[in-house]
Amino acid sequence: MENYSVMHWSSLLHKGEEALNVAKPIVPNLKHPELLSQQLSRVQISTMVVKENLMVAGGFQGELICKYLNQSGAAFCTKLTTDDNAITNAVDVYNNPSGAMRVMAANNDAKIRIFDAETFVSINRYSFNWSVNNTSVSPDGKLLAVLGDSVECLIVDAQSGKITNSLKGHLDYSFASAWHPDGHILATGNQDTSCRLWDIRNLSKSLAILKGRMGAIRGVKFTSDGRFLAIAEPADFVHIFDTKLGYVNCQEIDIFGEIAGISFSPDTEALFVGVADRTYGSLLAGCIRIALAVYNFLGRSSSSQQV
Repeated sequence: MENYSVMHWSSLLHKGEEALNVAKPIVPNLKHPELLSQQLSRVQISTMVVKENLMVAGGFQGELICKYLNQSGAAFCTKLTTDDNAITNAVDVYNNPSGAMRVMAANNDAKIRIFDAETFVSINRYSFNWSVNNTSVSPDGKLLAVLGDSVECLIVDAQSGKITNSLKGHLDYSFASAWHPDGHILATGNQDTSCRLWDIRNLSKSLAILKGRMGAIRGVKFTSDGRFLAIAEPADFVHIFDTKLGYVNCQEIDIFGEIAGISFSPDTEALFVGVADRTYGSLLAGCIRIALAVYNFLGRSSSSQQV
């Protein structure tokens, strides 16, 4: 994000171009009777995700915007709710067990909404007892992790919305989650300054607790090959763990500024960190394997706690 512009940055060409301007009126390109689309303007982006050619963004007033990166304008946009506290906290794009692509939005009105990623027709709506801050779907598309204003994290059947398990151990509200590519490990980030690892085959207790330095864990990402896990605090600190070594080896990256988000490159070589500081706002990129090699050479101590 740059002011009201969503920028598409090329790490190969080292330049960016505007993908969408959300200050101007956004008129959806797709229109048919089943779509609850509507024109939007001056959207303040709260969350965003990109998968393949589809970008999905949510707004602080409950907006949802879907755009194909190779097409001008937005394919679909709407306001999901008219509640006063309507922020769209998280969006996700995933494939269900049959391979069909879906768009998921989680809101402060305690609801999750699922749309078809081709037609943008509403498919499902799941309701919970608290505001939903984050969702993530397992690699096979069958399970959904639901986190929010509760000390418990829920495992839900992604097709029916039925709660199948409750994860207990965190001491505060949760805001981030990610699945290991093998589908066996779920990582959850919490206000209690910890990231807990859960083995989906035995959810009676967490597998391990990974601690931050000062703040809540607001970002959690695995590399596409599952080798590394990165967790981000709200400001200044990102921690990278080596999963092959049992999450014991950790490289701490100390930056300056509020952290807007983290992401690994598809080839697993680079880590991108968004800095949201008003003065020093930027996108930082670094090579993970070099950072971990330096760490291993120096033999730094771990910040993980096994339980």
